[in-house]
Amino acid sequence: MMFNAAKITEKAKHSPFYRWVLNAALDRMIPFNKGHRYKIVEFDDYKFKTKLPYIKRNFNHIRGLHACSLATVSEFTTGFLLISKLDASKYRLIMQRLEMDYHYQGKMDAFAVFEISEEWLKKNIYDPLKSQDAVVIPCEVKIHDEKGNHLTTGKVFWQVKDWRKVKTAT
Repeated sequence: MMFNAAKITEKAKHSPFYRWVLNAALDRMIPFNKGHRYKIVEFDDYKFKTKLPYIKRNFNHIRGLHACSLATVSEFTTGFLLISKLDASKYRLIMQRLEMDYHYQGKMDAFAVFEISEEWLKKNIYDPLKSQDAVVIPCEVKIHDEKGNHLTTGKVFWQVKDWRKVKTAT
């Protein structure tokens, strides 16, 4: 039986069991993230929420959440929502740049949240790609701890390009 990511992803929006299946599959598909134990905890068509657990693997030297783990979960959260909305057979998505502002030290589980809308997609991706080969879209993601403290604000800049416009070296 072949893994159908689109079908599992759609079912995971409403089912804890399928969310567990999706998280397990993502751990295998993205080995770099596995040890950090990021977990998708909530998502729908336009919102994505990821848990960054307060575990030793994610600590810095003073037992706070490590800056790089906070940045990586920001990339994952924005990228997953965009990939779930864009047709992967039509559009290539590549991270161009990442900017992080750190506001508060994380000392407990934290949650990254990214939200968009159909209007946002149209304004930032679909309409510009009618006249440009590629667009770079800034995606703002905020991370709060379980008590509501605002830990970070990230801006992940994704380049979106129609596959027909992609040129690679041979």
